[in-house]
Amino acid sequence: MRPGASKAARHALRDWPRMERPREKMLAGSAGALSNAELVAILLGTGSEGATAVDIAYQLLRELGGLSGLSRAGAPVLMRSRGVGEAKALQILAGLELGRRACRASLGDRPVVRGPEDVAALMVPRLRDLLQEEFHLLCLNSRNGVIREITITRGTLDASLVHPREVFRAAIESAAAALIVVHNHPSGNPEPSEEDLSITRQLVAAGRIIGIPVRDHLIIAGNGHTSMAERGLIDC
Repeated sequence: MRPGASKAARHALRDWPRMERPREKMLAGSAGALSNAELVAILLGTGSEGATAVDIAYQLLRELGGLSGLSRAGAPVLMRSRGVGEAKALQILAGLELGRRACRASLGDRPVVRGPEDVAALMVPRLRDLLQEEFHLLCLNSRNGVIREITITRGTLDASLVHPREVFRAAIESAAAALIVVHNHPSGNPEPSEEDLSITRQLVAAGRIIGIPVRDHLIIAGNGHTSMAERGLIDC
């Protein structure tokens, strides 16, 4: 039930005044005025016995800590909430993934990297909500356009997982002129660890030998990021 809602609020949404129903509000062109719970309710589609879709959405957001928690949750976590079965959980996950893809698509099919902010715009939506570390490779052409994005590893980042051999094999296969590497810190702390610095040094040194320079190494943490190049740790 919504905070402060009366018993009547548990009635089916069809019993609500027409312009208070989330779908009708959105059809009227008021999507931006809808609350997070109302938007989630539209993804849910229907409620359950004794609770409307809006009630269930409020409950989900409260249990998971808002949109950030919702975006990190997988289907098993969503399905623990009363009124959310497999179909509803998958509807929510599909809506969230479409939002991420739309954000990336708005950058164009071959975005040009002019600096760390361009990399962050491309990768933050993809990495900020992950619960484990992922190491990604952006292959650039001679004009700094991204020609390919590759996931190299998933899991705790260490030198045994991120080996220059794997990184540059993918770069050579993609005919990359230069590289940018990116990984996330699920902890929310964007500061590079000693392991991060060691991996960066290895990749930069290997790039010099092979002739495919590493332009930057970004660490994504939530909506923030750290650029090794901006820190002066990579000689571009």
